[in-house]
Amino acid sequence: MPYRFLDDVATADIAFEATGRDLNEIFRAAAAATLAVMLEDIPGLEDRVERTVVLDADDPQELLFRFLQEVIFYKDAECLLLRVRELNVTGDGRQLRAVMSGEAVDIERHCLNVDIKAVTYHLFTFKETAEGYVTTVVLDI
Repeated sequence: MPYRFLDDVATADIAFEATGRDLNEIFRAAAAATLAVMLEDIPGLEDRVERTVVLDADDPQELLFRFLQEVIFYKDAECLLLRVRELNVTGDGRQLRAVMSGEAVDIERHCLNVDIKAVTYHLFTFKETAEGYVTTVVLDI
């Protein structure tokens, strides 16, 4: 997944930039970056539970924001660490259906990095480029 963490953007938060050739790819990359902030060993995450996420928004930027909030919501509400298994963005970037799988947080097995509180609108950008899409996301930790 094409993403990179940005050290010089937010001092008390964590920022990343994700790219994708299409909407599905950038949404997957941003979700992977969000999970990587929370969990050290993503390949060690087992597929024990599955959740389906269906969202609507006015535009792709708002849809991505809401989707990343869902990733964090499942961690907070159900203590689940989830990664994207299937994802389809439709309706000109206004609708999303994702199947996510993972497992409950297990402090014996999972090396947790930091606890994300929320996605922020601070410096949040979403742009279409000649190569596809690029987004900058700042996570409140």
